[in-house]
Amino acid sequence: MTVERIFDELGHFKRFQACLYFAAVFQAVACGIHYLASVFLVETPNFVCSVPSNITDVLYGNLTGSSLTELLPVFKEAMGPLVVRTAEGEQWELSQCRCALRTNPTDFTYDFDGNKTEKACNGNFVYDHTEVYQSIVTDWDLVCEKGWLAKLCQPTFMLGVLIGALVFGDIADRVGRVRILMFTSLCQFGLGVAVAFSGNYYFFMVLRFLLAMVSSGYLVVVFVYVTEFTGIKVRTWTSMHVHAAFAVGIMVVALTGYLVRVWWIYQIILSTCTSPFLFFCWKFPETPFYLMAKGRYKEAQFLLDTMARVNGLQSSVKVEELLEPEEKENGRPLLEESEEKVTRSEKKLSILDLFGTWRMAGRTCTVWAIWFIGSLGYYVFSLGSVNLGGNQYVNLFLAGAVELPSYLVGCFAMDRIGRKNTCVPALLLAGVACMLIIVVPSDIEALAIALSMTGKFAIAIAFGLIYLYTCELYPTIIRSLAVGSGSMMCRVGSVVAPFCVYLSDVWIYLPQLIVGILAFIIGVLTLLLPETLGKPLTTTLEEAEALGQEPSKKSSAQGSKYAEEGLEMNHHETGA
Repeated sequence: MTVERIFDELGHFKRFQACLYFAAVFQAVACGIHYLASVFLVETPNFVCSVPSNITDVLYGNLTGSSLTELLPVFKEAMGPLVVRTAEGEQWELSQCRCALRTNPTDFTYDFDGNKTEKACNGNFVYDHTEVYQSIVTDWDLVCEKGWLAKLCQPTFMLGVLIGALVFGDIADRVGRVRILMFTSLCQFGLGVAVAFSGNYYFFMVLRFLLAMVSSGYLVVVFVYVTEFTGIKVRTWTSMHVHAAFAVGIMVVALTGYLVRVWWIYQIILSTCTSPFLFFCWKFPETPFYLMAKGRYKEAQFLLDTMARVNGLQSSVKVEELLEPEEKENGRPLLEESEEKVTRSEKKLSILDLFGTWRMAGRTCTVWAIWFIGSLGYYVFSLGSVNLGGNQYVNLFLAGAVELPSYLVGCFAMDRIGRKNTCVPALLLAGVACMLIIVVPSDIEALAIALSMTGKFAIAIAFGLIYLYTCELYPTIIRSLAVGSGSMMCRVGSVVAPFCVYLSDVWIYLPQLIVGILAFIIGVLTLLLPETLGKPLTTTLEEAEALGQEPSKKSSAQGSKYAEEGLEMNHHETGA
């Protein structure tokens, strides 16, 4: 008898679990918010060098004006400089990072063939405030030779995400899930507001790095928390739809960015929109799995009685019934009969065992590639949506909204046509959609945006199912190692993604094209992986290697049950 019997007796997803689930997932919206907030925090508007005197006339091609603000909205660096005349009669040619003083001009015309004295801007810039009234770029002049500082913002944040996942995932196993949920939620609120009052770039970056760590920590632990409070029958759905809350956070960023064009006000609003969670998170109970693992049996019994009462059931589960006789004496709860054996085996294994044979090496490389492209594609489509043309706020909103149906489709497809048969079409669709962007005429922005959203829809399906699929592809003795290493490749993809997005400076659709080509290639390689739907989880390397070579002797019903238990183990050991 195992702790899992709790859900057979008290319900897999009844009133008690539903209240906890939706409350915990509500705060996960903040994770999506902070991950994508930099899209508008570091937005760079049109700008040119400023001149030391008052400007009286401005020329830009055939356009004329009396101030820079009139022509800055239509200024494009590649089309030539802005020509201005000052009150003292000086004529300047203004570009984004250089300015040139005309020597002895005779007439005020756009073209000039005489001598010019070029100068650097020396930190003096004029910005176009029609779209962005105030961002950290305009406040701290993060342009030209300082432009790389602005581009460093998102990669640094993603590095914090990587470290936070490692740190808080381990601490949660030591001190409990609820304490980490409370701590990271409070820090998300405090650090988020503190970012708005950072005052300088370096303090801003430090605070954002810490914010990334706690946001990642919450996202890691909330996966474990909801997994340990929901039964096998609904565990795939509940864990998959934590991603949906993240997508809602992206939509909130788009809406807030559209309504608020001052970065520090925007940051405060985003940081406080989930603050109601702080008023009731301290009432969250610890999970029954954790209480039993730590020998806190009285608390576990009280929790079981509370669950039964709230769910309208008679409390028929006793903690003593979940323990083996010998474990009643020494106080060690039984979570899984073979857990101790697995632990002893895992200690003898290393990451090299994922490459023990050519077949397993090929499988591991393909799985890692799926983890990588899933994360890379997800963030390239999200962060890069504002560069696609059209309305950037609508684009980002759509990038979040398109995820919601993708998880529904993914859940249905996984259980009906299989993991591989869902992953392969998703990756191929993402690849084809993105590569078709090449042939889209530049004046049909709506079609390019539609193809990009199709790619985001497809990549979200693959990204959502890879957690469970990886768990099913590897045996018990190296399962946590396989999922953990795949998760690390996922983090690598998230760190690389911002740099990929910056390639839009070369060509606006280059990031999507790169993701499309990689997704298509990896989708083809995924055809080589075995199908795992209806197959029992393997326990040895030999059994895992034989997947896809011979039919399973066990029933598909048992395989489905084991598959869900595999997802549970995935979330327990890697925290998503």
